[in-house]
Amino acid sequence: MTELSKHSSDSSDALPAAVVDCALYEDGERIPGRVGLDSILDRIEPGAGRFAWIGLYEPTAEQLQHVADAFGLHPLAVEDAVHAHQRPKLERYGDTLFLVLKTIVYCDHEEVTATSEIVDTGEIMVFAGPGFAITVRHGSAPPLAAVRRRLEADPDQLGHGPAAVLHAIADMVVDHYLDVADAFQIDIDTLEGEVFAPDRPVDPARIYQLKRELLEFKRAVAPLAGPLQRLASGTPADIPASVTAYLRDVADHHQRATERIIGFDELVAGILNASTAQLSVRQNSDMRRISAMAALIAVPTMVAGVYGMNFEHMPELTWRYGYPAVLTVIAVVCTLIYRALRRNKWL
Repeated sequence: MTELSKHSSDSSDALPAAVVDCALYEDGERIPGRVGLDSILDRIEPGAGRFAWIGLYEPTAEQLQHVADAFGLHPLAVEDAVHAHQRPKLERYGDTLFLVLKTIVYCDHEEVTATSEIVDTGEIMVFAGPGFAITVRHGSAPPLAAVRRRLEADPDQLGHGPAAVLHAIADMVVDHYLDVADAFQIDIDTLEGEVFAPDRPVDPARIYQLKRELLEFKRAVAPLAGPLQRLASGTPADIPASVTAYLRDVADHHQRATERIIGFDELVAGILNASTAQLSVRQNSDMRRISAMAALIAVPTMVAGVYGMNFEHMPELTWRYGYPAVLTVIAVVCTLIYRALRRNKWL
């Protein structure tokens, strides 16, 4: 069931407009029919294997407060869920777990430029308590419809209750980290090839922009290590052991994503240093060429300067072959200098 905001306004059981989906599950199976908030509260039986899953997208304070009042959510967690822009974290408020996840979406582009947007971040908050799981999405966080369908197709897993929902969402988010890392690898390889390609200078601003976007990626991924380790170690006692095993797998995937990002950071830093060094080498080479050309021009300039002083008694001034002799001397000297510069690779 989707878009429950289309419920008639005269229904006393209508849900807030921000609710994308609302369902009641029993023993891993979705109970059919349209379910409203009030009826869910009456029908939740945690001990009997029944729980509710409510999904919201960018709710206002009033909309989320309506749900918070129904399930007794802590005001601090509600405030975080409304305003978003939180670091990944795991907190416990009474018998409710509150998990914040940063999502990453890779932005397609033809090539990295000095202004490219490579990643876009969003947030998913998960409230998991006795008999309920409430998910709140912000920004570019991907829809959870696919996660819900996958869980509904696996009643054994969904039968673990809200903990199964928490695991499935964390697993989806971390898998997206690995997908984005794969895309980043292509961008890095492309820029690395351009930097070391002959006679193809790369604007350092492009590399710096890639490093900035990689830093945003790192800020979203790295802080999640602590919360995942707590979940994987079974620190929250209300997480079933069978779900904890799956969470350990998620933590392993997250560790792999983090290690790749750290490696990317070091590689991009090396590429930036290499680009700067190549720029310095090219500048030195240009200065060599300019100096070599100045040396070649200095010889005829000096000779012409001497014979342009208009003194009455100049060497070979009245000699018939003086002019061609001077030109020959200039040509020979310039040739010798040119060969010496070429031998020393200044030209």
